[in-house]
Order: sequence, then structure tokens, then C-alpha cells
Amino acid sequence: MSAPESSLLTSSQRIPIVNVSSSPSGKIHVREQYGVFQRIRKYSNTLLIAVFFLLPFISYQGRQAILLDVTQQQFFFFNITLWPQDFTILAWLFMAAAFALFFVTVYWGRVWCGFLCPQTAWTAMFMWIEAKAEGNHHHRAALDKAPLSASKIRKRVTKHSLWGITALVTGCGFMGYFMPARALYIDIFTFSSGFWTGVWVWFFALCTYINAGWMREMMCLHCCPYSRFQAVMFDSNTKTVSYDAARGESRGPRKRSQSTDLGDCVDCNLCVDVCPTGIDIRNGLQYECINCGACVDACNQTMEKFGYLPNLISFTSENALKSSKSTPQLQPLTEQQPSIPTKKLSLKALGYASALLIMCVLMVVDLTNRSLIQLNVIRDRQTLYREVGEFVENSYQLKIRNKTQQAVDYIIGVNSLHQGCDLTLITHNKVHIQPGEQIEYPVTLRCKQSENTTPMSKQTINFYIADQAKPSNKVSQQSNFFWPSN
Repeated sequence: MSAPESSLLTSSQRIPIVNVSSSPSGKIHVREQYGVFQRIRKYSNTLLIAVFFLLPFISYQGRQAILLDVTQQQFFFFNITLWPQDFTILAWLFMAAAFALFFVTVYWGRVWCGFLCPQTAWTAMFMWIEAKAEGNHHHRAALDKAPLSASKIRKRVTKHSLWGITALVTGCGFMGYFMPARALYIDIFTFSSGFWTGVWVWFFALCTYINAGWMREMMCLHCCPYSRFQAVMFDSNTKTVSYDAARGESRGPRKRSQSTDLGDCVDCNLCVDVCPTGIDIRNGLQYECINCGACVDACNQTMEKFGYLPNLISFTSENALKSSKSTPQLQPLTEQQPSIPTKKLSLKALGYASALLIMCVLMVVDLTNRSLIQLNVIRDRQTLYREVGEFVENSYQLKIRNKTQQAVDYIIGVNSLHQGCDLTLITHNKVHIQPGEQIEYPVTLRCKQSENTTPMSKQTINFYIADQAKPSNKVSQQSNFFWPSN
């Protein structure tokens, strides 16, 4: 493709994916790359993986700090316990995370995909294992084409065995958020786990093995929905990995220190060799690009060797590229690039920031106002009332749940919404409930028949349960008190 043709490419045109591997299977063998962005990527991926595996092992008050206990329908997060009726808080959290991602995308494109996405992190880990078992990208490509031999079988068995162990540990790590992690690892690796526990661990292990070991970039190219709609969040000031065609074209090979009329791109193809999705960033903005910065590091190393300015490929915006079109080629390294004005805040970014703030406020309000006591009042439906001398009695069943992580003493109370009716609770009005426990507590209310001041056969009453130590922790529910019909 000539320079004029490449400069006329538009986002509506289809950009081909360039597979650099000559493997018969068409597999992309990514060239190993080092540099500033790859160090950042390595540290961020390592941090993500470490946090994923270590979080379930953090203890709090004698139990696992973060545990989604499906069987007990409780989500423990340090001193917070969420029940199914509290899961709107998680909905706010997920929506806040989504809008935070959208907000970052406005400024930095798909930087999440390149530096913090679990698919990218686990794929990088599996590729590192592959490199240790089979060698660099040249060796791996040659091994694909080599005939079956003892050496090839040994390398492949070693690689897939290490992949399998890593996938199994990942399956345990994921399920460690749903059941006690310490016991889970022991049960799995001693083959003493329950049937369904083993099924789920091996299911997630198989998913990890297939996604990170075999599918790799196919997940980003064909399965990830974010790659399809992320461009909607871009604007002319979004910083993405971009090639400066005005400076680089016309591209072509040359010797170092050779005088040439060509652009700065020496057509070394390293930017393609190091790309984990196998694209040529010089063809323009493509949805397959995950903004990992590997091509930036590779190109900068080449520019340094040839004595050219860095950042022929860089994290930059469309407006920045337009304003640099008049920059002379082959500038000395000591010359400073011109400053480029950048729009700090757009309506799109403001909208995402506002939505993020709203979601965070709703989450905090919901979390602050959640009830720590659950009360359900059930009337005795077989006998509406009993006449005991001059008194009328009604029976109820109170279902009380302690939603905290500590044992609590509760006080039971009742009051009538009608004046002149003095209700008496003839059952003991104090109960002791263990953490997360629900009890069914029968109570009986009594009132004199002479205090029925209304012509109706029932009156509205209000039960309440309060924490004896913290009376502000209180919940109530209405019910009815029935009288004999007149």
C-alpha cells in the first residue's frame, strides 16, 4: 500500500489482520518485547494475579474476609454481610465499575484491555510458560512445522502439563471466593473434595486452559463485546496506540546513518511481530488493538538505534497527530516536540463522570441505610383470636434474622395505631440470636375487650425489633389485631 493510499484510510474501511506466524496452524507466535510499557504491563498483571489468588486467604475475625457463601445466601466482605435483599448494592457497584471503565476509555482507549484485563493477564502468563518450555517465537514456529519426535513430544507434554496445573490452581482460586479457600485447595489436590465442588473447580480450570492456552487473541477479536462498542466512547482527544503516518511514510528499509528521503519508518515489522493480536498498527485505528503498548516499545527501540526521535508509534490522540503533521522528519534527538493543546473535559467524559458519581452515591446510601435486622410477622391463621375472660388474645409467629456478624440481644415491642388500646406482650420480650441466624419466635398479644374503641373487628398494630445495645438498629412491620365481631 502506498503512502497516499494509507493516508486516505478511514475508520469505515475494513482493516485486515496481519498474522505474522508461518505456522501451519496459523497460530500467532508473539515476539518477546521489553520496554517501559511492557514493564508496566508485567507489574500490573502480576499484581492482578497475586490479588486474585491471595484475597481468599485474608482472614477477618476468625473467618475468611471475602466469601460469597451461596449455600447460606450470604456475602461476607470483612465486617459487612450482604444478603440477597441487599444485592442492589452489588448492582450499584458493577454499574459504577462500568461507568469508571467508560470514563477511562474516553481518555485512554482500551488501556484496560492491555494492562488489567484478566484474559490478557492469564494469556501472558500462559505465553510465558510456553516460552520457557518451547523457546522463543522462532523456536516455537519451527517446532510447529517440525515432524513428530521425542523432543517435540517432551516439550509439548511439559507445556500442557504446566498449563493444566496453572489452570487447576486458577479454578481453585476462583472457587475460593465461594467456599473456604484453605480447605478447598487441600481437598482438590488430595482428591477428597465433594462431587459438585470438584465439578465446578475442573469446569473453571478447563475454561482457563482453553481461553488462555488455545483461544488467546481469539477472545479479544471475536468474543469480547467491549472491543465492538469501545470505539463509540472515543473522541478526537482519546489517546490510543497510533502510528504517525505523516512522519513515518514513505516507509522503507535503510542502513543506520544512511541519508534517505524516506520517512522514519524503517519497515522492520517489529510492531507486527510483538502484537498479541497480530495486527499492523500502521494500517490505522483497529478494534483488534488492545492498547498494550508492545509496538510502542518495539518501535522506540528501533528509533533509538537509527538516531530518530521516539514515539513514531505512541499513545496519542487524533488531534495531536493532526497538529504534528508539519513536524519535519529526521529531527535530531535533542530537538523538543511542540506542545499540543488537549481538550481536558468533553461532554461525553462529563456524562460518564456524572453517572459514576451517581452510582457511587446510590451505593453509599444503600449501604448506609441497609437494615441489620430482618423481621417477618406471620399471624396464626387458624385462630383469629381467643377470648380469655375479659381479655382477647392474638397469636403471631415472628421470623427474626440477625444480619450482622456478631451475636445480638434484641428487644421485641409492639404498639397500636389506635388510641385507647393498651396491648400487652405476654411472651418474653428479649431474644438472643447468633450471627446470621434466623429464629421463629411465637408471641401472644392481649388486650381487654373494653378497650376496643372502634366498631371494626380488627386494628392495625406495629411490631418492632431493636438491638438492645444499639437501639438505633431497629426494624418494624405492621400486622392486625382481631376482636370478636359485634
